Amino acid sequence: MTTARDLMTPGAECAGENDTLVEAARTMRDLDVGALPICGEDNRLKGMLTDRDIVVKCIADGGDPSQVTAGSFAQGKPVTIGADDSIEEALRTMEDHQVRRLPVIDGHTLVGMLAQADVARAVPAKTGEAVEEISRPG
Repeated sequence: MTTARDLMTPGAECAGENDTLVEAARTMRDLDVGALPICGEDNRLKGMLTDRDIVVKCIADGGDPSQVTAGSFAQGKPVTIGADDSIEEALRTMEDHQVRRLPVIDGHTLVGMLAQADVARAVPAKTGEAVEEISRPG
């Protein structure tokens, strides 16, 4: 069985919950990614931050990204996948929550990120249907 651990990008870098959105945006730029996990002082996953969050939920609303913290976007329980969960479970989770990226957790530790593209490369036959489900309007 192929697991999330087999396909994930290991060593995910976090935006700290006390980092400003400017700092988080620079990290996204430097890593060439559009989303970052938000981790707390205890190194536990608190949520996800996207480039779209920064633009739409901060800047467009007149917020100052040099004053707003990443942690202010960590609302609710983040959607994750266990490192040893199957790729089928990962696809179901992506479909159910309409997300394209999942933080991969081993216990309470963030060990990587699994993107829709990672699954697409490994299991192309299942990806078309999954993309359709993930992208369907809510």
